[in-house]
Amino acid sequence: MKQFLITMAGVFAGLILFFVGVPFLVIASLAGAAKPAAAPAEALLTLDLRQTLPDQAPMSPFAFLQGGGPSVVSVVESLHRAERDSRVKGLLIRLPEGGVAPAAADELRLAILAFRAAGKPVIAHSQGIYPSGFSTSAYMLGAASGQFWMQPASSLQAVGVAKEETFFKRAFDKYGVTADYEQRYQYKNAVNPFLYDDFTPAHREAELGYLTSIYGSELAEAATDRKLSPGVLKTTLEAGPYSAEDAAAKGLIDRVGQEHEAEAALKAQTAASAKFIDLNAYRNSAHTAVTAGGATVAVIGAEGAIVTGTARGTGFGGSSSVYSDDVAKAFYDAIDDSAVKAIVFRVSSPGGSDTASEQILAALNAAKAAGKPVVVSMGTYAASGGYWISSQASEIVAEPTTLTGSIGVFGGKFVTGPALARFGVDTRGLNVGGDYAAAFGSGQTFSPSQRAAFSGWMDHIYAGFVDRVAVGRRLSPDRVREIAKGRVWTGVQAKDLGLVDKLGGFSLAVAEAKRLAGMSTGDNVVLKPFPSKKSPFDALQNAMGVSAVSLKTLAAAAWVLGDPRAQSLMDEMIRARAGVQNGTVMAPGTIR
Repeated sequence: MKQFLITMAGVFAGLILFFVGVPFLVIASLAGAAKPAAAPAEALLTLDLRQTLPDQAPMSPFAFLQGGGPSVVSVVESLHRAERDSRVKGLLIRLPEGGVAPAAADELRLAILAFRAAGKPVIAHSQGIYPSGFSTSAYMLGAASGQFWMQPASSLQAVGVAKEETFFKRAFDKYGVTADYEQRYQYKNAVNPFLYDDFTPAHREAELGYLTSIYGSELAEAATDRKLSPGVLKTTLEAGPYSAEDAAAKGLIDRVGQEHEAEAALKAQTAASAKFIDLNAYRNSAHTAVTAGGATVAVIGAEGAIVTGTARGTGFGGSSSVYSDDVAKAFYDAIDDSAVKAIVFRVSSPGGSDTASEQILAALNAAKAAGKPVVVSMGTYAASGGYWISSQASEIVAEPTTLTGSIGVFGGKFVTGPALARFGVDTRGLNVGGDYAAAFGSGQTFSPSQRAAFSGWMDHIYAGFVDRVAVGRRLSPDRVREIAKGRVWTGVQAKDLGLVDKLGGFSLAVAEAKRLAGMSTGDNVVLKPFPSKKSPFDALQNAMGVSAVSLKTLAAAAWVLGDPRAQSLMDEMIRARAGVQNGTVMAPGTIR
């Protein structure tokens, strides 16, 4: 009996720890994250670009548990806010050793230049820039900063851009695997590594085309900011690599010194008593609540692969996909909000499902029909399905190096039956009904009738894509077919082709949305995210089934365990559930 009682006590204690302790720990973590320290009276911001920088912040209120940092959009918004904040005196940037996504670098460059134009100095410090894809984008950001420092004995190796592709065709042939795919058309090369053992002429042309465009744009921007001719900068960089000392001697950077020396130099230029604060912490400290009334521009985000359905139940970390139900609902919610006068649709997606893309596009058109102009702001890429959902916007704004277009489609399957047969594993299929029911079996390639049906489906999707682009961009279908065929274009190239309207970043998209809504340049607007980020209460309720009564119990536990932060947060969550609060977790900014 004694052992039984000990066992039951252990089980009971375990249940208490699970049902009270786990939520309490989560809530305590939320409390720490939800109560950011106020920005100092004199602040110097720091921006560390050595960490991964997504285009948009995840919507999950628990994303911080994965160590997530800022996003491109949040950095831009924070720097624009800091331009007008008298407490903020300057900015120190830590540059990455590898590359930065070119369009992200374009967006950050514009924000850095605007910050400097407000009379606030910027120092960029590098511990070396090495060949890694688009390393010239990191150099471009250093050039935009006004004062470009490098650590002693580090190396500047930004001598160009490069891309490597791995082809599997010969391995597939050796082991009996067949990639049975249809493409529309020759430039739709995502599956080429499975079909060929080298670049096809069209594949090579497309890749070199956008790489050359990106390299030219980055050189031109860096040359402007360094006050050099593009030709001189190109010749000098390509003659590298250089040590930091040689780079300074050739005028490619300004100073050689350690990071703490750069900090001291920034203080000397601004205020000796200024305190350094991370840009993300500054953003959290500067949040304000959404207030009723006033002109509002809705901001709807779409980052990742486009899929059908909803992100409900994807867990604490959020999702890296664009769920069509969620994005469509965000548009319809913005339509129903009388304060919303225009919508900025931020897209950074390589594509995905055509039906999911069509659902989102229909919602975008519903917003336009409701008299709310929609301006697309393209991030790193808005290609294939990412262009489908953008194609009929009131206006499209892209960065010079955004990868867009890819108006095309591919589909198919891997046939692994013969490969498995070599190891005594046999794939056998059965089907009833039409022959197409077994089309996507992995045992054998498409039969002639299956291929004809599948090919017709690919043609149908491609024709629909062309039609939507033709309508949205006011081009003839024949003209769209000329520039489509699955080819990827940079923002610069796309503008020349009529696929985008203006070159610029998120701030320009907001300005265009205001203009299209009939607002003047000087009008202040509230930027309101749709959908609103879930409160911690809703997130806990969805994840753990926590009710209002349970929250009160946990609040009591927080008091017993002596953590007033958790108790305060629990009270806030209960009030939020009762409709007391009218703010949002992600507060809007004001852009003129």
